[in-house]
Amino acid sequence: MKNFHISAIAIAISFAFGSSAMAQTMSKSQYKSNKDDIAAESKSAKAGCDSLSANAKDICVAQVKGKEKVAKAELEARYKPSQKNTYDASVAKADADYAVAKEKCDDLSGNAKDVCQKEAKAAQTASQANAKAKMKTADASAVANEKSTKARQKADEKTVDARKDAATDKRDADYAVAKEKCDAFSNEAKDGCIAKAKKRYGIS
Repeated sequence: MKNFHISAIAIAISFAFGSSAMAQTMSKSQYKSNKDDIAAESKSAKAGCDSLSANAKDICVAQVKGKEKVAKAELEARYKPSQKNTYDASVAKADADYAVAKEKCDDLSGNAKDVCQKEAKAAQTASQANAKAKMKTADASAVANEKSTKARQKADEKTVDARKDAATDKRDADYAVAKEKCDAFSNEAKDGCIAKAKKRYGIS
């Protein structure tokens, strides 16, 4: 599994660099070749997980599956550049990270496991929220560039709304983690812990 270096990732890795990366394209034959490489290398990596057992094997399989999904999503965004495909690639990365993190939580038990799972979910939610906000902001900017000042003002409003939505999603996820940690306490101590968490994250 350590040798699972998908060539398509190297080709499509530059999403963070903006529209210059989006402007590059690949031929249909290159796309098919890279897609075949992803499938072949993923199959080989999965076979490597067979030497493991128990949760170590589950984590290995989750890592391989996650890398495969991310590679496919990034390849698709490279082949057909669009804000939607870039967003899908970001979400694929968030989902892959979550799947692996969740499997790792199985090595724990009790409240520690519950907190681990909540933290993994919070990280996934934050990544998804960031990706969604970035896509909405890019779409709003595109509209603003094509239309009048009024359209730009509307685009700015959408950008603000997108960022607010992302902040709300992150806050709710972080509160869920804090609340889960309170389960380690009981009675008044637990109530006080939850009350403090609500105050910290502005939950009514």
